[in-house]
Amino acid sequence: MAVDDARAAEEPELRGKVLYIEDNPINMDLIETALSMYPGITLVKAHNGMEGIRLARSEKPDFVLLDMHLPDIGGLEVVRALNEEIATGKLRVTLLTADTLSMDIVKAMSLGAYDYWLKPLNMNKLEAGLKRALTRKDE
Repeated sequence: MAVDDARAAEEPELRGKVLYIEDNPINMDLIETALSMYPGITLVKAHNGMEGIRLARSEKPDFVLLDMHLPDIGGLEVVRALNEEIATGKLRVTLLTADTLSMDIVKAMSLGAYDYWLKPLNMNKLEAGLKRALTRKDE
């Protein structure tokens, strides 16, 4: 236990605002539960692509987790709509999908999406990705 405490003291507390765009309530609950371990992280939730675009612009999150399959518009269209914010470095978007590498993922990555993670999401991967995205130094 003392080793964990020492390691935690060395690591900076994760802070920031995370927007999760996801229509599946179970997936939303899983991420909400996982992020509750980080008191410095605020979770903003969107249940479809259009709401996600609106919240990305109004809430100015530090990091976006984006489901690729949404009920109104797909993840690729969300990335296209947020292209300016992504291109200027104001927004980091990670794609979440159950698909292996699809053309939509390739296109979204070419438009500036930061990363893609396969579902079901591994909690170690989530933690590592949060650390990378939220502790980055602005170039």
